[in-house]
Amino acid sequence: MSIRIVFLGTAGSIPTQSRSLPSIAIRRKGELILWDCGEGVQRQMMMAGLGFNRRTKIFVTHMHGDHLFGLPGLIQTMSLLHRERKLQIYGPAGLQPYLEALERTVKYNLTFPVEVVSITEEGPICVEEEYQIDVAWADHWEPAFAFSLVEKCRPGRFHPEKARALGVPEGVLWAKLQQGSSVILPDGRCVEPKGIIGPSRPGRKITYTGDTRFSPSLVQLARGADILIHECTFGDELEERAFEDRHSTPTHAAETARNAKVKQLILTHISARYKTIDHLLKQAQKTFPNVKVAEDFMSIDLPLKKVS
Repeated sequence: MSIRIVFLGTAGSIPTQSRSLPSIAIRRKGELILWDCGEGVQRQMMMAGLGFNRRTKIFVTHMHGDHLFGLPGLIQTMSLLHRERKLQIYGPAGLQPYLEALERTVKYNLTFPVEVVSITEEGPICVEEEYQIDVAWADHWEPAFAFSLVEKCRPGRFHPEKARALGVPEGVLWAKLQQGSSVILPDGRCVEPKGIIGPSRPGRKITYTGDTRFSPSLVQLARGADILIHECTFGDELEERAFEDRHSTPTHAAETARNAKVKQLILTHISARYKTIDHLLKQAQKTFPNVKVAEDFMSIDLPLKKVS
């Protein structure tokens, strides 16, 4: 079961002919997770073939327009398509009054419930059976957050031949062993899962920074991630401007990736001033070699990890 990451929008602040405003979709099993929701996101979702009726969670990093002006259009489109599933939206404290004001003034005629969860501190903000979303403070003008999707470890591989050798009958007892529980056989023997179940298999981790300067808290959040998606608004030649505007350069992003020991770095949130991206890639590769610069509709499949 792969996780697919689809870059719906990779521009910074102003869209271009080839880059839409920030939004990243993560498709996992039957669920869709959106990180940020830039203007026109519903069109990008259509073009990416993602659909509008999946179980959906949206996470907004901060209250700047390029990261959330897509919410009204997306909610309106979902209503026009008669969505009924609940939509969960997580974001800074200002997100709730923003959406309430839209509902009062625009009149969505919602066909589905919207649940807004305000983020006020670091830590896990969404805990599901198989994964959780962790949050850390970013260093930007408004209260801003970065997110990590962290899968929980999967149970180790079940070895049926070992269960049979110990006389464990198929069925309920096998299921209990697969869940990590000991079982009592009809003859009274107790069989432990150890030796029948292999070592637990690690989950996957994806981290997204939103808008930020270099920050130690982001290094900690991204520690060991399979993929770090990091903003890269300015090239290294504009480092001073990046610091003043609380944004990052390729080298800043690469330093976070190196210090966090991630496996791959993806640069996004590219300023409209850059018509080509080769120099941004080269600047980052001086510090961290495994780098890509995101393009709209680029997708990455992240397969399940194997036990070595």
